[in-house]
Amino acid sequence: MTDETRTPDPKLDRRDFLRSSFAALTAAGLPVGAAAAVAPAVEPARVRRYARLGRTGLQISDISFGSSRLRGDESLVRDALERGINYFDTAESYTGGHSEETLGRALAGERERVVLASKVSCGTRTTRDELMQTLEGSLRRLGTDRIDVYFNHAVNDLDRLKNPEWGEFTSRAVQQGKIRFTGMSGHGARLIPCLDYALDHDLFDVFLVAFNFGQDPAFYQSLLGAMDFIAVQPDLPRVLARAKQKDVGVVVMKTLMGARLNDMRPYEHGDATTAQAAFRWVLQSPNVDALIVSMKSHERIAEYLGASGTRAEARDLRLLERYVHRNGSYCRHGCSACLESCPAGVPIAEVLRTRMYATGYRDDDLAASDYAALGAGASPCLSCRHESCRGACPIGLEIPALTRSTHRRLANA
Repeated sequence: MTDETRTPDPKLDRRDFLRSSFAALTAAGLPVGAAAAVAPAVEPARVRRYARLGRTGLQISDISFGSSRLRGDESLVRDALERGINYFDTAESYTGGHSEETLGRALAGERERVVLASKVSCGTRTTRDELMQTLEGSLRRLGTDRIDVYFNHAVNDLDRLKNPEWGEFTSRAVQQGKIRFTGMSGHGARLIPCLDYALDHDLFDVFLVAFNFGQDPAFYQSLLGAMDFIAVQPDLPRVLARAKQKDVGVVVMKTLMGARLNDMRPYEHGDATTAQAAFRWVLQSPNVDALIVSMKSHERIAEYLGASGTRAEARDLRLLERYVHRNGSYCRHGCSACLESCPAGVPIAEVLRTRMYATGYRDDDLAASDYAALGAGASPCLSCRHESCRGACPIGLEIPALTRSTHRRLANA
């Protein structure tokens, strides 16, 4: 395979055929029984482009399967695979290990067709033996003898990257054939210095980072005069370009900027959806190889893959502009403007990330589990009187109100 648009062997998906046939007949005022006579076979949405993942040389689907919320539905995985998706991203912590187990069952017998990525959090004091034990657990749940890309998960602290145990562990695991390549994932406020440090010291083969139109200054430059806030994360494009120069693979996540897709349905026309517009925007970057997105239904898989191998158009920009106007309460991942504003040390951006999972993704279980991992979270906000964080957000978020409501919603969920 190459990174050019690929036309796979046509294989009609029965659900898509029936859906398209029924729609065509209904529009024409014909009885459903006439389907065989008048409805042409419509090929289901599928992957149309594969990209080289940096120096790994792996060829992966431009729109790939994120499984942070996967729990038991093997049919989703098999549907994605049959549509050409070959990169499946998971982590040992996702849905308490059920994500890896589900992938393992769904992909049994298909190992040579897929690229598997998983993750572990290596802290400042994590040992190589602890990391190896976690890796062995992932291999067992995935039902495989190797993981293609193994990520140091959610890095937001330079000291974690300086832990020598990670290097010792990965060297041993690569030598034993248990992992092939290493990666770093991140979406926190200190992402940029962590990425720069990793590039300076050539620590990883792949980056997985949060990146969307709401973080790219080029997007806001096109809206000057229409928007009343500044772009955030202005340094991310520079770092991604630097990764490209060093041939480090780049996969992006959080591409839907909060995933408030239902809000946008009335404004979508034809085959253009907000999700597709968002995907086209990030994939047009020469410094992005592919994206991952959580796929929770067969309908979403079909919708998302409608953007594979396609280019952004003017109508896409109009949808994204409207989305930004309608979703101003979304915290832009990676902006560090509020980082030092709270004397109680509330991790404001992380708190608002969990809020996004609850209000945008509508996944209270994921939101509550991630919020619990923050420890005290936003509990100090309930008794705060000085509100020093007020005014710290460059896009005007009412931080005190948002952190308090998040704590009340998720603390005892």
